[in-house]
Amino acid sequence: MSRYDSNKPIHELVLATHNPGKVREIAELMQPYAVHVMSAGELGLPEPEETGETFEQNALIKAVAAAIYSGRPALSDDSGLVVPALDGAPGIYSAR
Repeated sequence: MSRYDSNKPIHELVLATHNPGKVREIAELMQPYAVHVMSAGELGLPEPEETGETFEQNALIKAVAAAIYSGRPALSDDSGLVVPALDGAPGIYSAR
């Protein structure tokens, strides 16, 4: 496992996803800044278990894991369906 060196300029960014559509979208947004975006899937990184209780916690779990395993800065998101009439369910369990 390598660790990201915070003194190194950012020229690469790992998107903690295996979704090619998300990678294309973020790559287009980062293009003006000359940042190369790659996915955790492209790098063969393992998908961490999402044990958080919120979308934010699960996104952090994924980003930290991708940064640690790749040695590069990483970005992640997490989302799902939140239905007020169901007291916020299914929430973080939407995809499961």
